[in-house]
Amino acid sequence: MAASGGGGSAKSPPELIERFETGTAPFLAEPGVRRRQMFGYPACVADGHMFTSLFGDRWVVRLPDDARAELAHLGGSAFEPMPGRPMNGYALLPADLADPYAAHPWIARALAHVRTLPPKSPRPRATKGVAKGSKKTA
Repeated sequence: MAASGGGGSAKSPPELIERFETGTAPFLAEPGVRRRQMFGYPACVADGHMFTSLFGDRWVVRLPDDARAELAHLGGSAFEPMPGRPMNGYALLPADLADPYAAHPWIARALAHVRTLPPKSPRPRATKGVAKGSKKTA
């Protein structure tokens, strides 16, 4: 897979956000699936694991090795949020698959993949007004 980061510093085009929202809408009915922001872009998570998102002008999916290799043959590439720093397990959909209907099978595969991972525990929230690592004084 050729490495490519996409346009991480730019906002996602409105039409791509609309396609993402349309393409991910059917998955929001699944238990534990919700939309949120990751890296400042729309994303979908299941049990704490991101399985699809946008990054700049590209659509990202989390897939097992064999599916990423299959996607590479279709023109997909490695996801590098920072040049030279690929994010393991993630790939960019080729532009011709960044459509709600063409992306659907890849989103389904991404969701199925993260369902095989142990659920993430929610991170404890920092107490307001207390710096991390500091001690309260009486």
